[in-house]
Amino acid sequence: MTPRQVFTSYPGGIRLRLRVQPKSRREGPQGFVAEPDGEWALKFGINAAPEDGKANAAILALLAKRLKVAKTAISVAAGAKDRRKLIDIRGHEGELAAALAAWLAPLCADSTEQES
Repeated sequence: MTPRQVFTSYPGGIRLRLRVQPKSRREGPQGFVAEPDGEWALKFGINAAPEDGKANAAILALLAKRLKVAKTAISVAAGAKDRRKLIDIRGHEGELAAALAAWLAPLCADSTEQES
């Protein structure tokens, strides 16, 4: 599994596919999940409850902090009220992909070991 499989590029940034677990004990990436359409999503835990947009705000804040972009550069493109979300992150694609790959490197190593 590679981080490249959970995001796509678009003009001006990347689009990240998430499968969110609200009220999770551990925040952040937790693995990779196969989606019904054959694509992959990043399983993503967040402490916040899915009410009044709190979980979405927490996701955007955590992504902004870890990828070192402004909160205003990140938005929910689809799935605002669903566990399956598409998140748009505006910025230089290469830099965003590198930051995402560095953050997900431990998960990628784990999934490679599990496949062996």
